[in-house]
Amino acid sequence: MLDTGSTGFMLLACSLVMLMTPGLAFFYGGLATKRNILGVMIQSFVSLGWTTVLWVIFGYSLCFSGGEGGIFGNFDKAFLQGVGMDSMYTNGQIPEFVFIAYQMMFAIITPALITGAFAGRVTFKSYMIFLTVWQVLVYYPFVHMIWGGGLLAQWGVLDFAGGIVVHATAGFAALASVFYVGARVDKNSTPNSIPLVAIGSGLLWFGWYGFNAGSEVAVDNVTSLAFLNTDIAASFATMSWLVIEWTREKKPKLIGLLTGSIAGLATITPCAGFVPLWASPIIGTAAGIVCYLAVQLKNKMKWDDALDVWGVHGIGGVFGTILLGVFASKAVNAAGADGLIFGNSSFFIKEIVAVAAASAYAFIFTYLMLIIINFITPVKVSESDERLGLDVALHGEKAYDEGAL
Repeated sequence: MLDTGSTGFMLLACSLVMLMTPGLAFFYGGLATKRNILGVMIQSFVSLGWTTVLWVIFGYSLCFSGGEGGIFGNFDKAFLQGVGMDSMYTNGQIPEFVFIAYQMMFAIITPALITGAFAGRVTFKSYMIFLTVWQVLVYYPFVHMIWGGGLLAQWGVLDFAGGIVVHATAGFAALASVFYVGARVDKNSTPNSIPLVAIGSGLLWFGWYGFNAGSEVAVDNVTSLAFLNTDIAASFATMSWLVIEWTREKKPKLIGLLTGSIAGLATITPCAGFVPLWASPIIGTAAGIVCYLAVQLKNKMKWDDALDVWGVHGIGGVFGTILLGVFASKAVNAAGADGLIFGNSSFFIKEIVAVAAASAYAFIFTYLMLIIINFITPVKVSESDERLGLDVALHGEKAYDEGAL
């Protein structure tokens, strides 16, 4: 029977997750150099349009129609056929329309996360091919296998809101992209607008409540647990990143603080509705430290992940999934599992195997896909276009009219 409270909440959560994609555009746009602001932002905004088209045509169906125990669903709900006014989500509380829209917002932001890694170096035509193929052959199968009753779900793998499905796959795809396109020509690239980064970060944090709490797809005690776990972990990660960076560099940095918050949000994502409240400060504190060290490793190895997608989202997603295997408790969510500290080592092992396999697959597939795309159209922009900046070279626009008073 329709639950109007849960339906209203899920519509709100859907709107919050939608807002995360513009938030990501602002976050990445502020971190990019002045000549690449629009080139970075359009890669997020175009996903709002194109991913919706794909989702309606066959994406939703491949993720959530049939295919029990498999890797993909089927095409029974292609073009949303068979979804009517009386169609309900499987819990019977919300219309299927709402679930379609909510999951579509996840599909929109996931590939957009990757774009920060190769900022200022990739042609728009190749990105559109990338956006299409990566969703179909990386994102859709992992959605189905974990959230659509597929292979990993039947094996007992859990992922509350996207540690594996979203952050691990996107983060390791980002690292593969960096290896393929190589370093930027300008090694001294600096953020053009830290206030814009702060606005984007705030929108992401705000939207993440819908991302995590909404993943319960109902309004109950688990919803409120996921909401509070999300905020606590993000806050503790913010402070742990700030402290470690302040200690090492002798000054408190706003960008570091903001990056720490995103690290905490990414890390709590797979855990939010499955772990007790006392675990979230531990998860958040550890997330800030581990993701900070991952970024330092990236710098030491000279991997030119421009906006630290791998260190924050990739490592955050992997680390959060492992910690889910440690702290999960059936006492807080009967639909979950008991983790390592509650005596269930098999669940812990399953989470590690699943996130390792997803990360490896996303990395290898992305690298090979970029090689193939390059045969169709150049992936990397020319050196002259890179020096000019993608805003002018590819899009014929400038973020700021420098001649205006």
